[in-house]
Amino acid sequence: MKIRRFLTAIISSLCIFIYGFLDVSYEAIALAPTQKIAIVSPANTDLKITVDSYLKSIPGDYYTVGKVAQLKQMLKEEDVFLVDVREPFEYATGHIGDAINIPLRTLMQNLNKIPKKQPVVVYCSSGYRSAMAVMSLHLLGYDNVRGFPLSMNGWNAAS
Repeated sequence: MKIRRFLTAIISSLCIFIYGFLDVSYEAIALAPTQKIAIVSPANTDLKITVDSYLKSIPGDYYTVGKVAQLKQMLKEEDVFLVDVREPFEYATGHIGDAINIPLRTLMQNLNKIPKKQPVVVYCSSGYRSAMAVMSLHLLGYDNVRGFPLSMNGWNAAS
């Protein structure tokens, strides 16, 4: 239940940020008096067409390292900078290689730790937080960042 509320809050926040960035108006809803949710009205079809066109143009392997073997190969051959966006107590239970721990909620305060000229791979436990981190970093101009959607669950299952 806590995870579901957490994910709902994160996804809502990202939608608000994205729609706000794209200059979409907001309407309050009954869930929380101080929270606002972005509403795309039917009249705003240009935005819908633009977003639809963008989403359709994304390649299948867009900003991801999709297999454990692929990540292992990258770790051997490239100077990959690993970022674990899980909470510190999760990181303490085990992590991949020399990954540094930057919890997702502290990502903005730790941008100085993430290189822009080196391949960066972000992971979490199941792929949700890493996807948010990759999207956020790309919005901030990091074009060297990829997610590892299999994350720790996939890594551990393969080992």
